[in-house]
Amino acid sequence: MSRCSWTLHKFYRDPNFDIITSGEEGSCSLPGLDTKNTDRPLIVQFCANSPKQLLAAAKLVEARCDAIDIDLGCPQEIARRGRYGAFLMDDWELVYNMITVKFRVFKDIERRVAYAQMLEDAWDQILICHSCTCEQRGQNSALASYEHIRAIKAAVSVSVFANGNILFSSDNPRCLAETGVDSLMSAEGVFYNPALFSASSLLDETNPPLADLTLEYLAILRSQPTRTAPSAVRGHLFKILRLALRREAYWDLRERLGRVRAPAAKRSADAEEDRAWVEEYLEICQEAKTRLIVDAEEATQGGRIPVRDLVTTDCDTGLEVLLHWLAQPYFRPPPPTAGKSNNSEPPLPSVLVVSP
Repeated sequence: MSRCSWTLHKFYRDPNFDIITSGEEGSCSLPGLDTKNTDRPLIVQFCANSPKQLLAAAKLVEARCDAIDIDLGCPQEIARRGRYGAFLMDDWELVYNMITVKFRVFKDIERRVAYAQMLEDAWDQILICHSCTCEQRGQNSALASYEHIRAIKAAVSVSVFANGNILFSSDNPRCLAETGVDSLMSAEGVFYNPALFSASSLLDETNPPLADLTLEYLAILRSQPTRTAPSAVRGHLFKILRLALRREAYWDLRERLGRVRAPAAKRSADAEEDRAWVEEYLEICQEAKTRLIVDAEEATQGGRIPVRDLVTTDCDTGLEVLLHWLAQPYFRPPPPTAGKSNNSEPPLPSVLVVSP
């Protein structure tokens, strides 16, 4: 390997495998660490199109996780160019040889079921089914079809998790009942509302104040030895604060979030110095909380109007739209059918499957 290639690989490897050098994630032996609160069970997901390279990567983390997952679900353009994710779905032999998978499904249900059964034969222990095809992404996203997830569950004997359409905590029991799956998973949903799987029925617990979530997230970030890229933190904060940052009164905070930068390309040996930029995020989120409290006081007239009475309904989807200071899902209107409006017909059914 050339020096240039080695430097490039090191540039990507060091940040992404920091879980190993910090000794934190998946470990039960760190001094002073409460083993009951350790991040286990932990599943590590890889993108790959080579069984040999996948095995080598898995060997690096096998002592610190409980399962390895190969992503066969990513429909993004970068996955198409790299030939991984959902773009491996036609190469069944390769997929079989890589053992565990996350994948998007085919349009016809018979082929979906056959694909899931092939994955089961490849020693998959869990299939995580998402009801979307490879084409259903971005503005073409559609709501998940529980009918197709149910068909996958009926066709295999391994555990099946459902993924997709988990927008509110009330969706959890409904999805379990309609699909018969063993458990649930959410990807995009928990980005916007980390409390999505709250067992409470109280609105302020299932959809807590945005700023409180950001402050809790930053507190967790500061407590961990494992470094997190500033861009990743920024992405999380933008998602959680999305509805507030869309309002003109918060545009200055949106700009400040976008301007936060880590001090230097070379990491400092001092973890506190290396994370000085976290304080900038903290100040912005604290300011957001101050403003959002004022907004809530004004909208509820000092608490005299119940928050539930202020909830509205999105005309295109029929889903609830909560107040801008509360965590809530981000959902796109269903893609319009040619010659028809967005709400004239339901979206085409789709399914995604993942196995750890």
